[in-house]
Amino acid sequence: MPMLASSQSIAPPKDHIVTAQEALEPLFLQIEAEAELRMISAALKAGWSAEDAVTAIDELRRTELLPGNR
Repeated sequence: MPMLASSQSIAPPKDHIVTAQEALEPLFLQIEAEAELRMISAALKAGWSAEDAVTAIDELRRTELLPGNR
């Protein structure tokens, strides 16, 4: 079974990382990719097309980024 991104280590400041954001970015991107794959897989199992799933995920991202939507 593949290792979940949440169990990956984060680079400490002594490893010449300038910011916490820089240290967390690889993990963030990996978790984001895992989440998208899980959502697409769930949509496919429920009978939706991959195209519909990706469109829905994109729309969710857009609405999450709009001011006042939280």
